[in-house]
Amino acid sequence: MSSGKAIIFSAPSGSGKTTIVRHLLSKFPNLGFSISASTRDKRGRTEENGKDYYFLTPEDFKNKIDNNEFIEWEEVYEGNFYGTLKEEIQRLWDEGKHVIFDVDVKGGINLKKYFGDKALAVFVKVPSLEVLHERLRDRGTESEESLSRRLYKAKFESTFQDKFDVIILNDEKEKSFAEAEKLVGDFLAK
Repeated sequence: MSSGKAIIFSAPSGSGKTTIVRHLLSKFPNLGFSISASTRDKRGRTEENGKDYYFLTPEDFKNKIDNNEFIEWEEVYEGNFYGTLKEEIQRLWDEGKHVIFDVDVKGGINLKKYFGDKALAVFVKVPSLEVLHERLRDRGTESEESLSRRLYKAKFESTFQDKFDVIILNDEKEKSFAEAEKLVGDFLAK
């Protein structure tokens, strides 16, 4: 198995990690985005299979678990499974790229364990739960019930931030971009 490095961005939902990861992908042509597998439904018309996620049926997902095809996987919300396929990482490494991940906190911890020193694990911290609540509400994709579930989960996930190599406080986008660029640039230059 040929290999490169792994850069892991984790955070509670709504913290801005996806925006930072997209920015890094535009700045570093040698980074490849790890597309996660999921059993959840596509959101709206914008999401595409093989671009945003590999959308699998629960049955397909469970078969891949049984065949040991995941680096890590979990049931994030009841009935919604997410995971990182080994073949996805190999695909990117075979293209000569380093892999960048945009995953939830538990997934990030598991990936860091798997890759060890070959990985840089970054926790994106939101300034406060109030700010997180505003960001999630402004998305307009959450019901009140799912909003409160995400906030409860975010509070819990924040207790794991010390398991990551670095914490970025995402209160000002340009500052966060610059900080992330420096971290990734330094790590890839090692």
